[in-house]
Amino acid sequence: MAPLQYSTILEALKDIPDPRKARGKRHPWELILLLVALGILHGEETPYGIGMWVKSNTERLLELLRPVRGYLPSYSTLRRALENMDIEKAKANLQGFLADSALSTLKGIAVDGKSVRGVHKFGEKVHLLSLVGHEPAVVLAQVEVGEKENEISAAPALLATVDLKGKVVTGDALLTQRTLCAQILEQGGDYLLVVKENQPKLKEAIAYLFDNPPWTEQEKAQEYQRFSYTDKGHGRIETRTLEASIALNDYLDWPGLQQVMKRRSRRVITKTGEITETVSYGITSLSPQKADAYTLERLWRGHWTIENRVHYVRDVSMGEDAGRSHCGNIPVALALFRNVILSLLRLAGWQSIPNAFRHYRARLRESLLFLGFTPAPT
Repeated sequence: MAPLQYSTILEALKDIPDPRKARGKRHPWELILLLVALGILHGEETPYGIGMWVKSNTERLLELLRPVRGYLPSYSTLRRALENMDIEKAKANLQGFLADSALSTLKGIAVDGKSVRGVHKFGEKVHLLSLVGHEPAVVLAQVEVGEKENEISAAPALLATVDLKGKVVTGDALLTQRTLCAQILEQGGDYLLVVKENQPKLKEAIAYLFDNPPWTEQEKAQEYQRFSYTDKGHGRIETRTLEASIALNDYLDWPGLQQVMKRRSRRVITKTGEITETVSYGITSLSPQKADAYTLERLWRGHWTIENRVHYVRDVSMGEDAGRSHCGNIPVALALFRNVILSLLRLAGWQSIPNAFRHYRARLRESLLFLGFTPAPT
């Protein structure tokens, strides 16, 4: 395995090109980016919030950082740095660092997109497509979906940035496309994707198979498998059942298809007795020898890591959707910093991100060490 390019996030930040002209450089570039990362680690959501956090903690920061000029960058300096940041180089450095850090434990990786909603009111639409490890919830790569693009056209470039060997790419129905599946296989990976109305013939064939199974009792063990389990909590009882079969492998013309799936979820609200049921269908390139029904269910459910442990946290705990900073590269730069801080916290074992913010807000020296900076002795 190749040696890691960066051992700390600070090393990755230092290697992002400085966009400033020589005459405008009052502070080291790495100091500016370190302060941005610190502000986000302490729960700040906007460039203004980060600037005010720096101002409020000036005395302690000067003591630990010992900047050459004896004072710290202002809010306007921090803001300009984000506005003019080289996004492509920042993505390559930060995402490369996270991929190296998570590589040994990563199995399932989820693809999904989200919009930075607050920016739409004042600037151009910003929609980001991300690739996230199921466990831990680490953001491996992210691309901006252009105005004339959609997630389908942006996904191939996103997947091309990551080594897919030994990995299983999961996605919703929008990404269930023949060309994308072929690319995943060519890169040495596997796929597990949901099937809905955008692939009507495929969905119809899978639904018909499980509604009218063709196998006899003697053939059942070779062509069919099933896994079911029940969860209790949050005022409900939910039973999930996944069925998988190889019966359509020779019938369906789909790259690398090894199994089709039906997933049923039955939810009972304990207080009212209300019952809801949903049925979903899927396809995978994983053979029964590689993935039984239990493994397929774990991967299917693991896909929602990207919504529950990344997108939701960025929107609610990190204030991404409420942010209205829209000039230059600020929205995408902030999203990159949020991704890297969130991923580092997940790798460190934090389950509650608000609790992580509270912890580090009270421990500035520990925060610096967490980001790879050795503070001055006091």
